[in-house]
Amino acid sequence: MRLAGNLLLAVLVLAALAIAATYWRAGQREAAARAAYPPLGQILDVGGVQVHAHVTGAGPDIVLIHGAGGSLRDFTFDLAARLSDRYRVIAFDRPGHGHTDAADTAGRRFDAPRQQAALLQAAARQLDIARPLVVGHSFGGSVALAWALEQPGDTAGVVLLAGATMPWPGTLNASYRINSSLLGGALVVPAITAWVPLPYARQVLAGIFAPQPMPESYPAEFGLPMALRRGLLRANARQVNGLRPHVVEMSGDYPGLEIPVELLHGDADEIVPLHVHSGPLSALLPDAVLTVLPGVGHMPHHAMPDHVTAAVDRVAERAGLR
Repeated sequence: MRLAGNLLLAVLVLAALAIAATYWRAGQREAAARAAYPPLGQILDVGGVQVHAHVTGAGPDIVLIHGAGGSLRDFTFDLAARLSDRYRVIAFDRPGHGHTDAADTAGRRFDAPRQQAALLQAAARQLDIARPLVVGHSFGGSVALAWALEQPGDTAGVVLLAGATMPWPGTLNASYRINSSLLGGALVVPAITAWVPLPYARQVLAGIFAPQPMPESYPAEFGLPMALRRGLLRANARQVNGLRPHVVEMSGDYPGLEIPVELLHGDADEIVPLHVHSGPLSALLPDAVLTVLPGVGHMPHHAMPDHVTAAVDRVAERAGLR
């Protein structure tokens, strides 16, 4: 009995040391990531919530909302510069991503699309953004539609890039459920932050671009280490894992959204499939145009940026902004 007790004690001590080492290393990697990738734009105080916004260009306002696990750097990599010669382009970090807080000072989280839209709209008011055209990619597509649903009279139009906007069949990858759980958030997420090699994370990121190749400089400019932080991993898992009920609820309001909408979606997108999302959505929206991009995966703004800027210009013209 004494031997068994000693063995159990030794196992517990080793486990505690392993957890302590994991948390220490995770903290070190996060500190290095934050030092290497400071905010590109300005930090707005929205009722005690920090919101990161990057503003460039001049002209009618365009708001860019990134997808799951990303940041506004996904847009500053290329798309923002393609638009800033004729628009004022405002890219936000969504809650829990980049340099935007996941919750307010009372601990209330901004996980749902409508909650995120309301927070970003409050930030937009500080920037004197008026009647913007809102562009959303992937998860950001649901936030872009929530933005329009919350303020239909003050939204010029919407452009959705592989938008996750409709209810889907089946279940998500188990990692979302694990990382959003209490135990997974305490043990699995810190292990990812601490020990996942950057070359492996780069391979995962490249898979999001498939079947197109990922631009060679994208991981460095995107800030891949920032995407491995514990807070972001937990927030992203919660948001994605909880998204479906919100798009179920929102989809009932889509037919009343009478503003111009452009949908761009690759038919090779296996992450947010065309036939589940943009296809059915285009039939619900009164003033929607669907452009199917043959052979394009989940990153149309990188694979076919000219098609994206043309869609933005079309919506701007239809909305009377140009």
